[in-house]
Amino acid sequence: MKIVFVGNFQVNYSSETHHANSLEQLGNNVIRLQEGQASSEEILNEAINANCLVFVHTHGWETPGNLTLDQVFKILDKANIPTLTYHLDLWFGLEREKDIHEDPFYKSIKHFYLTDKLMADWFNENTEVIGHYLPAGVYGEETYIDNDYDPKSFDKDVIFVGSKRYHPEWQYRPQLIDWLRDTYKDGFTHVGGDGDTGTIRGADLNRIYAKTKIAIGDTLCINFDYPYYFSDRLFESTGRGGFTIFPYIKGIEDCFKIDKEIVTYKFGDFDELRKKIDYYLNNDEEREKIRKAGHERTKKNHTYKSRWEIIIKDLEKNDDSKK
Repeated sequence: MKIVFVGNFQVNYSSETHHANSLEQLGNNVIRLQEGQASSEEILNEAINANCLVFVHTHGWETPGNLTLDQVFKILDKANIPTLTYHLDLWFGLEREKDIHEDPFYKSIKHFYLTDKLMADWFNENTEVIGHYLPAGVYGEETYIDNDYDPKSFDKDVIFVGSKRYHPEWQYRPQLIDWLRDTYKDGFTHVGGDGDTGTIRGADLNRIYAKTKIAIGDTLCINFDYPYYFSDRLFESTGRGGFTIFPYIKGIEDCFKIDKEIVTYKFGDFDELRKKIDYYLNNDEEREKIRKAGHERTKKNHTYKSRWEIIIKDLEKNDDSKK
């Protein structure tokens, strides 16, 4: 399949780069166009001869050219070339929610794959865009436990991976990090650009996960009860070999067996979180069993390669229905 992919390919760690690599690993021919640089005419000329156009539209980017994106999408739709996007972000409840009402991109793309089920449902109920719920994942090439991993030798007890200065609408994140530091002191490390280590990616991040007893996760969850949306950190942590304690969100049990592949706790209940952290710090065998099971689940079911297999099957199914 020939796929034209518009996104941010200026760095090798962008999600678009990981998606494009995963599509190529599935045997597709991917034409990469840099968002903000490729003109609307160039995008159209490439896509009109392709099997589909994938466009990951990043907040703030503008597409140069005389054609608007909704015009490009309409021309491709008439030519039976499907247009789609796959986003890992949350919009509802955040300042960026205005984008879906003001930017015509969000009303003119044909298929919208979302890690937020409520937003996918909203698209289906309120627009002509076809919304699809598809959780996030992790890049397959980074889904491994570090070769030097030794469960008897840990550098760290507890880590949190991610930015402390997150969305201003989500003040739980800094509270969580501060609580972890106050509670576990030198046994805690904040891994991140505004943390103790600076930004860490790739093999170095796998090494940290593998040599840490417990990784604490977080995801933006409006009012602590927003269902069926969880950050890709859930899959990054388990995929890279971390024993993961994550806040419970409705729908997470569809991805992992709780207490067998990951451990969960109630948002804001730091007493419960401490009990679970302390328990697994002192129960190595049980912790390692869950760590390995979570890793194997992610490796089998939650890589971006497996996500794109689902999307491609959807496209082929839609193509068959036209015949």
